[in-house]
Amino acid sequence: MADEPLVLGIETSCDETGVGIVHGTTLLADAVASSVNDHARYGGVVPEIASRAHLEAMVPTIQRALDTAGIKATDLDGIAVTAGPGLAGALLVGVSAAKAYAWALDKPLYGVNHLASHICVDQLEHGRLPEPTMALLVSGGHSSLLLSSDITSDVRPLGATIDDAAGEAFDKVARVLGLGFPGGPHVDRTARDGDGKAIAFPRGLSASNDPAYDFSFSGLKTAVARWVEARRRAGEEVPIADVAASFQEAVTDVLTRKAVRACKDNGVDHLMIGGGVAANSRLREMAQQRCDRAGIVLRVPRPGLCTDNGAMVAALGSEMVRRGRTPSAFDLSADSSLPVTEVHVPHTEFHAHAHESLR
Repeated sequence: MADEPLVLGIETSCDETGVGIVHGTTLLADAVASSVNDHARYGGVVPEIASRAHLEAMVPTIQRALDTAGIKATDLDGIAVTAGPGLAGALLVGVSAAKAYAWALDKPLYGVNHLASHICVDQLEHGRLPEPTMALLVSGGHSSLLLSSDITSDVRPLGATIDDAAGEAFDKVARVLGLGFPGGPHVDRTARDGDGKAIAFPRGLSASNDPAYDFSFSGLKTAVARWVEARRRAGEEVPIADVAASFQEAVTDVLTRKAVRACKDNGVDHLMIGGGVAANSRLREMAQQRCDRAGIVLRVPRPGLCTDNGAMVAALGSEMVRRGRTPSAFDLSADSSLPVTEVHVPHTEFHAHAHESLR
């Protein structure tokens, strides 16, 4: 471990200020400051509130991570930060902080992709990723199937959501059922007392002529809302637990079926599941069952590493340093729609001149 890079990662793509410190593939600190309670009254994340919360939390969260790891900032070998995708204002806070720390400490800066970081975080729990690896990323903003042959430079999208992401559908269904925000954990807990086969909700994009790897959850969300509304209009009691379980079953059925198919079609024997929805107990259970039947090795980080966190950014940054990837320039900017194929924002010739002028 002596030669492994020591990297600090900053994640501010949404409503959580995450700061992680990683030594190689060993997690030393994972500090998080969440503003979720500030958004709950609105039923979703308010970008301006998130940005202001990041500003207030940034310095103390970084210091807390350094104290937990038992290191000084000068001990670091690099600083990584989420450059996108995400909320523009929130990303700018993180990128600005990372540039300031990297500049002050004279350390290399790595602007990395949020989605690739979600894949790389699994290295902190199960060791380095096999190459290639299939990744199913499911969160409030993303539902994607990605094939990675090199987590620092080659992530290829195979499929994605064409409307609501899985986590977004969980939030909206939770609101219909009168559950809390964020919806995922509340639906998961409620579903444990229900019957997942009680209601035959639709499975989007599952016909033989539909795109093999794309997802659609908007129709499912609408079907749940209409089913509940019809019962309430008729004065009937809504079986909340059965609705939650049946909805959850529909989502996890589609996600796992398409992920296993993607592995088989592409000759990949490892499936990694990440993102906030990867904490869902039924998704983990169904994925394990289907992967076991298909002879596929399933890798899912513990729930705390599935949601947005600084550890995942530090993990990818550490891998960038270990593999000798070119750092980013100090004119690095946030990109709210950064494509997953851009795993990190490199130090291009243009950026090199800008970097030297700043020096």
